[in-house]
Amino acid sequence: MDAESQMSTLPGLFASGECAVGINGANRLGGNSLSDLLVFGKRAGEFAARYAKENAHGSIDSKIIQAAEREALEPFDRRDGESPYDIQRDLQETMQELVGIVRTESEMLNALEKINILKLRAKQVTVDGNREYNPGWHAALDLKNLLTVSEAVTRSALERKESRGAQFRDDFPEKDLRFGKINMVVLQGPEGKMQIRQETIPEMPAELKKIIEENQV
Repeated sequence: MDAESQMSTLPGLFASGECAVGINGANRLGGNSLSDLLVFGKRAGEFAARYAKENAHGSIDSKIIQAAEREALEPFDRRDGESPYDIQRDLQETMQELVGIVRTESEMLNALEKINILKLRAKQVTVDGNREYNPGWHAALDLKNLLTVSEAVTRSALERKESRGAQFRDDFPEKDLRFGKINMVVLQGPEGKMQIRQETIPEMPAELKKIIEENQV
């Protein structure tokens, strides 16, 4: 995410609020989400409008669209699969119990094993009814993203062997200055396997550093 324009790594896709570049640092402060929305929403809107004026419409590969449509409709074709709500519930319990407020390596490795099993179960979900106003279908479609985010959170927390902000590692209770200068970046590796890369954070602008130093006095 570009901090100035709020454009994601996908050209033409802009984001604002807590899903994008924010002002909260290592932990979310209650009420600050409104500041995120106002400040970065305005910025995202301005740059999105500028991007739209300067760029033509992109091309769409109809084969990719058709493949995505077939995948989305697959749960309607199954009759012996699981309910998406059961998998969603098990994922919530796994993340709450093993990747919650207090984290340890052994528990998070256990969580990854459970997430892999849930991925297999998610490929066999079934839904009843039709496409209109079908929350069960929506839950089935959400599962892939829920599992992806859960795995990304777990792998990133494993890689960050320290406690910082909302990340508390019982096996690494102290801050590590090295990790204060890096972000964890989630990548899609070979055969769809998730990978985590450490990326150095750019140096803080001098004017912001000065403000922080003045407030610490």
